[in-house]
Amino acid sequence: MGATGSIGQQAREVIEANGDLELVAATSGSTPIDGLAPLTQVGGDPTGLLERAEPDVILNATLGFAGLHATMWALEHGVTLALANKESLVAAGELALGARARGGGLLIPVDSEHSALFQCAQLGEPESVVLTASGGPFRGRTRDELADVTAEQALAHPTWNMGAKITIDSATLANKGLEVIEAHFLFGLPYPQIEVLVHPTSIVHGLVRFRDGSAIAHLGYPDMRVPISYALTYPRRAATTVSRLDLTAGPLEFHDPDTETFSLLALAREAGEKGGTYPCAYNAANEVAVAAFLEGRIAFLDIAALVADVLGRVEGAAARDLEELGEADRRARELVERVWV
Repeated sequence: MGATGSIGQQAREVIEANGDLELVAATSGSTPIDGLAPLTQVGGDPTGLLERAEPDVILNATLGFAGLHATMWALEHGVTLALANKESLVAAGELALGARARGGGLLIPVDSEHSALFQCAQLGEPESVVLTASGGPFRGRTRDELADVTAEQALAHPTWNMGAKITIDSATLANKGLEVIEAHFLFGLPYPQIEVLVHPTSIVHGLVRFRDGSAIAHLGYPDMRVPISYALTYPRRAATTVSRLDLTAGPLEFHDPDTETFSLLALAREAGEKGGTYPCAYNAANEVAVAAFLEGRIAFLDIAALVADVLGRVEGAAARDLEELGEADRRARELVERVWV
């Protein structure tokens, strides 16, 4: 799902390099994908395609809330879900966990940080987890220095090569905020037990602390082919051509995030702790705000201000089903467009 995006393209590389994997179906939001797989679909609800394909594993790399239907279909049907679409789990956390309980299938995260935590957690039950953040292109800057930054500057990520939306989320730390909420649902941990540290070189992707006082970290060069390959070949670990880590290359440094300047991280924790449809509203408002920034309709700092405004306006009651969740998503998006852009 999302075969033409950054994750989708790297997944196709992994599949082509592994003779044990076969691509049976592929979807795209709008880009033509004729001939990519026996079954293909551009746009629309993918559930019919999924039923025809009868896959063993679904890699959901669709962007944003649009990936929700594929996530829920896989979880309900007990099909192994390799999840790169964090937004669907953020928005539909409780509903998704219910679907996973009914379907009984595997949910394997593909985000580099959550994949790292998942791998470390195979060695024991986590007491707490640490998500690492590169800090994006604006690490260390003040709010005044961010007032006039351009989309081109925000898209210049120092360590990762990603799509435009995720790259802007990295620059605002919204991506890390979404990952905090995702980690809450993936690992069943309270929010105080989910830490975030800025780690500029992106070598340590995640760290798990255990109750005996020990901690185990996952290290490697920033290359999404590693978590993609792990998810597609789990529980074994297939070979890749990714460069091997040179531990003498330089020191590993970590810093606390500046949540006053990059307030979207703190806002995500607030939305997560409130629960209900607040995380859904956070995600929806951020998606619209990022699109508006990329189109030049709002300033960089307006993204966080807009999300904070929406969180203060919505009711946030829990959704009983996908229809109510979709309504919460729609209301948050309408608030953004009506009041801000």
